[in-house]
Amino acid sequence: MKRTVTLEIAGARYRMASDADEEHLKKLAELVNERIEALGPKATRSATPAQLLAVVALGLADELVQSDARREDLEASTREALSRAIARIDRRLAVEGARDDG
Repeated sequence: MKRTVTLEIAGARYRMASDADEEHLKKLAELVNERIEALGPKATRSATPAQLLAVVALGLADELVQSDARREDLEASTREALSRAIARIDRRLAVEGARDDG
């Protein structure tokens, strides 16, 4: 069920209808605000909220792309390790099977 949630991001208040958990949305808004604060006082004084949000969005998107690449690499190495392990097991079973037959 959609509820109206008000979030403060980059000094602006945003009202939105969402069926997401309100506390989760507030934590996400807090993360964005922390990223904006990390840009430093000069950036927050000289940039518009839209510019600040664009910089934070690009940073988060970059982290997502890097995270996806790491996940894909991990999945590939896991598949390779499992394939090698299965091959070793198959070889071992073949050897033991040949002994039992002989």
